[in-house]
Amino acid sequence: MFTRVAAIVAALLWWPGPAARPAAWPPRIETVASPAAPGSLAPQITLSTKGPLLSWIERTSDGATLKFSEWTSSSWSAPRVAASGSNWFVNWADVPSVLRLSNGTLAAQWLQKSGAGSSAYDLRIAYSADDGRTWSRSFMPHHDGTATEYGFASMFEIAGGLGVVWLDGRGMTGPHGAAGAAGGAMSLRFARYDRAWKQVQDEAIDRRVCDCCPTAAVITADGPIAAFRDRSAREVRDIHVTRLIGGTWTESRPVHEDGWTINACPVNGPMLSADGRTVAVSWYTMQEQGHAFTAFSSDAGRTFGNPIRLDDAASLGRVDVELMKDGSAVAGWIELEGQQAQFKIRRVTADGTKSAAVLVSPLPAGRASGYPRLAPAGDELVFAWTDTVGDKTHVRTARTTR
Repeated sequence: MFTRVAAIVAALLWWPGPAARPAAWPPRIETVASPAAPGSLAPQITLSTKGPLLSWIERTSDGATLKFSEWTSSSWSAPRVAASGSNWFVNWADVPSVLRLSNGTLAAQWLQKSGAGSSAYDLRIAYSADDGRTWSRSFMPHHDGTATEYGFASMFEIAGGLGVVWLDGRGMTGPHGAAGAAGGAMSLRFARYDRAWKQVQDEAIDRRVCDCCPTAAVITADGPIAAFRDRSAREVRDIHVTRLIGGTWTESRPVHEDGWTINACPVNGPMLSADGRTVAVSWYTMQEQGHAFTAFSSDAGRTFGNPIRLDDAASLGRVDVELMKDGSAVAGWIELEGQQAQFKIRRVTADGTKSAAVLVSPLPAGRASGYPRLAPAGDELVFAWTDTVGDKTHVRTARTTR
C-alpha cells in the first residue's frame, strides 16, 4: 500500500544487535546509475525477499509508462514495463507502485482517467505470474461506478493474496478538498484478493479522511497496520493508524495529537516500517513551522512513544522510514533551510537518540521533487529522489557503502 517522486539513493550498514556499536555512521553516499530515463518521475520502492524494487513513470509522446527495476547487489536490473496507457492520471504526489509477492507474482497499481473531469480517474491493478513478461487485464478494487477520484493506494501481501488500501472519492460531490463539501468527504477503503485473484473484501475503513495525502500499510507480527491523515469535523488533520484484527479494521487512533488544523489538504502523508511487533512511523505536521517526526511502537501499533523530531531547521515533510536490524530506524525527509531544500536521513532510536543528519542530495524546493524514498538492501540502504534539470525531471539513484 503503499506507499504509496523520483530517484534512489543509498545504503546503510546493518548493526549486529542493540548492544553493539554501529559499524559505520554516518554512511558514505555513492551515486548509482539510474535505470530511469530523463523525463522520469514518481519513484516508489517496495520490498520483497529479493530485495528492493524501484518503480517510476516515464512520459511518452502519447501517454505514460510504468517501469520497474530490481536491486542486484550493486546496481539496478534492466528496466521492465509493468503497464502503459494514453489516458493515465499522472502527478507528483499520487505515485504508482509495483510489488513482488512471496510466490514471485508481481502486482502493479496506477491511475487511469474515467471521464473528462480533472477529478475523474480510477485506481487500476494488474498482476504478472511470469516475472513481468506478460500482465493480466487491469481491474478496479472499487465498484460504485462514479466518475470521481480514487488513488493514493498502498499494496501489501495478506494470506498469500493482495491487500490494498486507498483514498476513495465516491462520497465527494463538492469542490475538491472543500471544508464541509456537500455530499460527504474522502474515505479510506480496503480490498483483499485471494491467491486466485478473486476479490473477497471491499469495505470502508474510515469515512472522513484528508483528501490527497499518501497512505502507508505494512505487516506486523499481529497483522496489517495502515497509516493515513485523518480529517475531523473541526478540520484537525493528524496522522492516524488502524490495524486489521480478525478480519476487521480497528477504529483509527492518532499516532500523536498534533492538533494541526487546516482547511485544505497538505499533500503530505505518513510512512511505516515494521519488524515483528516493532513499528516505526514518520510524518509531517505544522504549527508555526513545518517539522518532520518519527515515533516507535513496541506493540504492533497499538500505542506509540513520543515523537522524535527529524529536521534541524524546518521541513517540507515528504518522509520515509525503515527499521534496522538493531531496532533503530533510518528516517528520511526534506529539510528546508531558507530557500534550500535537501533530502536528508538520520538514524533514530526509540529512546530519542539521534545521529547527525546526512545529506543525500540537494532538491528543488517545489513539488516537482516529489517524495524521496529509501529502503534496506542487504547491508546497505538505497534511496530514491527526483531531480530537475531545466524543465525536465529525472529519477536519480544512489547507495551507501562501507
